[in-house]
Parts: sequence; C-alpha cells; structure tokens
Amino acid sequence: MSQSLMHKILADHLAEGALEPGGDITIKIDQTLTQDATGTTAFLLFESMKTSRVKTSLSVSYVDHNTAGFGPRNRNDHLYLAGCAAKYGLFHCRAGAGICHQVHLERFARPGATLLGSDSHTPTAGAMGMVAVGSGGMDVAAAMATGLFALKCPKVMAVRLSGRLSSWVAAKDVILRLLGILSVRGNAGWAVEYTGDGTTTLSVPQRATITNMGAELGVTTSIFGCDGRTRDFLAAQGRQNEWGGRDLQADPGAEYDRTIDLDLSQIEPMAACPSSPGNVKPVVEIAGRPVGQVIVGSCTNSSYADLMTVAAVLRKRPLARTVEFAVAPGSRRVLAMLAANGALADMISAGARVLEPVCGPCIGQGLSPPGGTISLRTFNRNFPGRSGTADDQVYLVSCETAAAAAVTGRITDPRDLGIEPPQIEPQPRISGGDMMIDEPLDESRSARVEVIRGSTIVVPPLPEKPAQQLDGKVLIKCQDNITTDHIMPAGSFLRLRSNVPEYAKAVFNAFNEPGAPTFAERALELREKGLSGVIVAGEGYGQGSSREHAALCPMYLGVRAVIAKGVERIHKANLINYCIVPVLFERPADYDLVSVGDTLVIEDLPHAIAQIGRIRIAEKHGRYEFAGKLDLSRREKGILLAGGLLNYIRSIADGRNPA
Repeated sequence: MSQSLMHKILADHLAEGALEPGGDITIKIDQTLTQDATGTTAFLLFESMKTSRVKTSLSVSYVDHNTAGFGPRNRNDHLYLAGCAAKYGLFHCRAGAGICHQVHLERFARPGATLLGSDSHTPTAGAMGMVAVGSGGMDVAAAMATGLFALKCPKVMAVRLSGRLSSWVAAKDVILRLLGILSVRGNAGWAVEYTGDGTTTLSVPQRATITNMGAELGVTTSIFGCDGRTRDFLAAQGRQNEWGGRDLQADPGAEYDRTIDLDLSQIEPMAACPSSPGNVKPVVEIAGRPVGQVIVGSCTNSSYADLMTVAAVLRKRPLARTVEFAVAPGSRRVLAMLAANGALADMISAGARVLEPVCGPCIGQGLSPPGGTISLRTFNRNFPGRSGTADDQVYLVSCETAAAAAVTGRITDPRDLGIEPPQIEPQPRISGGDMMIDEPLDESRSARVEVIRGSTIVVPPLPEKPAQQLDGKVLIKCQDNITTDHIMPAGSFLRLRSNVPEYAKAVFNAFNEPGAPTFAERALELREKGLSGVIVAGEGYGQGSSREHAALCPMYLGVRAVIAKGVERIHKANLINYCIVPVLFERPADYDLVSVGDTLVIEDLPHAIAQIGRIRIAEKHGRYEFAGKLDLSRREKGILLAGGLLNYIRSIADGRNPA
C-alpha cells in the first residue's frame, strides 16, 4: 500500500500499535530538545526517573527564553541545565547561541528521523523531512529516559503546492493563507504534509517558516519531503553527509485523508490581525494603518535569507522616523554571516536595534509596544497581551511586509514600495563548530559531574490519584480559544518556572480583577479545606504554547478536572500527565448550565475512567445535571489511575499494574 511520508517515517519508528488514524501508537524517538523555560522542570522530572543517561541518539538542552538575567533565577536555571547536559549525555546550547528551532535546523535536524521537543514549535524541523512533535516537558523527560513517545496516529492532510511565489510574497504568506482556510482550532489529530511541484521552489528556511506556524493550526506536526533543496541546505551547514544520498518522499499514489490545493503564484501578502494567528486578512485590506513598531525575528522568520531581505530594503530606503525597529537573528551563525557581509551594518545604519539571538520579544521579554499602538512582528503568535502590553495591537507578517512598514511608517503592501525585489544569494557555506554549543561528555567523564542546584530551583510537586468521588467547585468559567498564555502568563513571569509554588500564584492572572481574590488565592483556600477546584471552558481550551505549567500549576492549586467543549492536543496530554481529568461536554449546550461557584459532583470517578468513558456530572444541590465524555486511550486511563505520568512510568518499571 502506498504511504504518505508521514506514515513511512512513523512506520519506520513504530514500537507499538498500528498506523490507523486515531489509534494509539508508540514510536521510537531519535532526538529531543528542551529550552530553558520548559527544561528545568523537564530535567527535574527526568532525574526523578533514575536514569543515568539519555536513551535517544541525540538530545539538546537549549537556553533561549529566559536570558536577560534579572536577579539570580535565570542563571541558576542555566547552570542547572548545563550540569544536567554534562551529566546525562546531551548537547548544551548556551544563552546567545540562538533560538532552539533555528539552531536545531542548522545543526542537528536529520531527514527521516523523529524529534520530540518541549516547545510547541518543534515541528519547525519538519522542513528537513523529520517527524517533529511538540509536547510537554513530562513527555520529553519520559522520552529521554525511555526513547519512546506515545501519541495518537494522525490523519494526514496533503497541502498540494503548485506554481511559484511572486515577487515580494513570502513563505509566511503561505502559512497565513492556510491559517485563513483552516483556522486555529478543529485540526487536532491531523498532520500536514506538503506535496506537489511547488515544494521544489521553496528553500529549507522557507519550508521551516511554514512548518513552524503549523503549530498555530493545532495539528500534530507538519512535514516537507527531503530533496535537492534539503541537500543544498545541509551542504551549506557542512552536514551534506546527513542528506542520505537520496530523496525522501511519499510513495507514488499515496492516499491522504484530505487534500488542499494552493497555487503559490496566487498568494498575496497576508497579515494575522489582532489578536489571533487565525484572524488573517490580505495586507491590501489593512494598508495605510500607522505603525509604531516593527520587529523582525523569532523562530519563524530569523534565517539568513529573511534578514538579508530586510537589510536589502533598508539599504534602499531610510527607516521611518516614527517607527521603532528591532531585529533578532535566529542564531549566532546567522548573526556572524550578517556581520561578515555588511548586512548587519546596513541595518544598524538604518536605525535598527540589534538584539541577541534569543526568543526575546516573541515571549514578552522586552520591547513591549505602547498601548494601542500597532506593532508589526514576524512572529508566530499575537495572543492578547503576549507582547507584555495589555491592549496591544500586534500583527503577524512576513519580513517583506515588516520591512515595508519600517520604511513607510504604515502597513504597506511590499509590492507598492516602488523598488526592485531583493535578489538574495544562496546561504554561504559554513564549516566547523560553534564554541557556544557544548558537546556531550563520555560516560566516564559525565559520571564525575556535580549538577549545580541553585536555591531558586524547586522539585515540582507530584499529583494525587483521582478521588473516589470528585466534589469540585467551579473556580472559573472561560470562553472559547483560551490559550496557555491566558492560563500561565509568560513575559516577566517566566523567571518563576523553576519554582511551581511561586509561579502558581500567576494562574489565570489575565482574568484576575484588581482588589478581588485571585484565582490562585481562591483555589488555595479550597485546597486548604481539602476541597477540589474545577475549570469550565469552551472550545479550543489550551491553545498555543506547550507550557506544561498550565497544567502543573493548577494541579498544585488543587484543580482536579477541566470540563470543556474542546481541549487542544498538547494541553490535554499535559492535563493527563498531571492527573487533571479532561472532560468534554457531551452536549455543548450544557456549558450554559454551569456558573462560577457551583459545586459539581462526579461519583465513582476511577471506575468511569477505567471502564465507562461517560460520566454523570451533577450540581451538588440538585439544580441540574449533565453528561460528560472521557475521550481517553488505554494508556491515558492508566496514567490518570496511576496518579500521573511519572507514577505510571515508575509502576511499569516496577512491574506493577499502573492502575
């Protein structure tokens, strides 16, 4: 039977299960990545699994999120992560070496391999023909300890590309166009495979922009085939031997569960308007709006070609006086190339503020715009307040559209600049290593490493098994499209991630009202009385970042169930890993019955988890009741009944029944 590329790679790594869409499978993981905002917790959990060395072929610990170093917390995390990498056999990418996804693409991504990362944009490496999946830190810790990862076999959607991009139209416009078609929700359980002759016109960095923002679709992952373009990119990085000497594509006649046709020649410059990556409009429809800030960078658009394009525009036209402009290269290699060929000087001369190669403003770490001011960014997310400004007006655009706004001071279709489009030469060849990436130590040396554990690093708490009867008070009732940014804010709060009791005080900070008890205070008051909390939500609960603290911190506060119309894939897995039961309304209209402050009762919960899959939820005083669904695999049931993923793994290792 002819197979998609996605299923061919999964089949090559299949450890358990069958490749039937929606079925439970376990795959072998070749590579993992963590970053410092998720990595500290991941390695604390990994250490609790009592494994002396990672079981993957290659694992990398990156530091690219919390790099500003205000106070000791960030540096404490960095030293701890460096020690863990040295002790357990990982590469360690120091602060300033680059953004994890850009560096991984340059240095480590390998066609035909599997990658699991504790960051939702891990599918960036799908541009290299990898099956690259984002997940929570607990899952990555388990993969480092066992070499395995369990997931549902995705349905595969072919996006068939034809034609060639027109001048001033970019790969960013392709994924924004697809987001306009598919939206940011309703795509769970799917993987996207890019096919067709149009793929051959796209470079690996262009493909990476597209696979990166596949995370905003909510799909499991996205992938391109491996071809001559892949070979050329690997050769430029001095890694041509990793191409494998052959193309890696779907079988001729491969069948897909859905096909979407996109003619690249018909795509125009696009923008995701405030405040969702799915709020997509053509740039021509919003042109003329004044812009106060333009930032180029992030793991989506910070490649050599991206920044060379921006430099070429700024070389021909001066920066608008009304615009604050900043640029963040994706890696130290990219920064070095721009410095060597003069492009960096062009941007500096134009008035650019040059940031180090880290995530920075994309996660609310600096350069927050003024309130109510339009900020054009080449990033992947524009959730409300993510920039660090509560009433932000962030638009997501291509580097071409960003550069056009930087020189005109308003949203501008780059085709209207009146200058010739820049012709960017292929990326120059780079050879040799990078002194900011530390290679793994051999086992004899790693055994002597002492891991430094600063006082701000606190072992995360473990969950409890589900109670026989859940009596849970509704602490909050959320609308649709609640992101993990809503649940656990980033920005200045990220420094608290290695201390769950402190970070938990910020749960649902976006919805706390001045002068009123916070969500955390109300939840802790319940917990101290021995009672449980419940979160009620609409569709698309848990969109966005993979941050497992959006489950870990509510668990610490005593939340034991989320009842929603829909829960996104990564967040659902994180909830289960921390023994918060994800329940779906059997009838979405029953959402309207529930109010904040109601106490909901679920009887015989362990039995429902183990066998029934459908539960009765009753308001404590008999005012109403409704049915809920437990959409759980056998493994997910075992994790919940064991009291979370860590206990589940321990029970299997000890030969005990996880339940």
